[in-house]
Amino acid sequence: MKLVFATHNRNKFKEVKKLVPETIELLSLTDISCFDEIPETGDTLEANARIKADYVTENYGLPCFSDDTGLLVDALNGQPGVYSARYAGEQKNANDNMSKLLSELKGQTDRKAHFKTVIALNLLEENYMFEGVAEGEIIGEKIGEGGFGYDPIFKPKGYTQTFAQLPMEIKNQISHRGKAITNLIEFLRTNPCQNKAKK
Repeated sequence: MKLVFATHNRNKFKEVKKLVPETIELLSLTDISCFDEIPETGDTLEANARIKADYVTENYGLPCFSDDTGLLVDALNGQPGVYSARYAGEQKNANDNMSKLLSELKGQTDRKAHFKTVIALNLLEENYMFEGVAEGEIIGEKIGEGGFGYDPIFKPKGYTQTFAQLPMEIKNQISHRGKAITNLIEFLRTNPCQNKAKK
């Protein structure tokens, strides 16, 4: 079954592809020559995920899933949340975003935070939603070279290393995106619509 993951982010695509079974041919937006700037105008993670998945399905006629992820910090009343990717501006620069967040939390003792990923799947004219959450805290400085986004400043609960330090195999097991993708894959494996989609 061909399935589009609505992203151009190579790191994100690489992470997800490791989780997808070989029976599914995973394609990126680049693979289907979709280079349009898909507007993320929703005010929730769910809305943005749905917008991106709908765009691909409506314009390319392919089954598609899209994710939207937010980092929600307790001391900042859930910010940056839906604006995580552009927290420091429309340039969507990860280092700028992390620097702004660390500045906002300066002097804060409550560093609790969680990542939330929402996935919207369009398959055979039906819509499905999946989600995953990773609890943790924001540390005081950037540590680690792996991952992307806020990974160097997020330490997951129960671990001494940041997401940027952990091996991908471990991160995929415990991360918000890993959990959401696991829920998606389990659905694809057990739902009879996958067999119909192969035809």
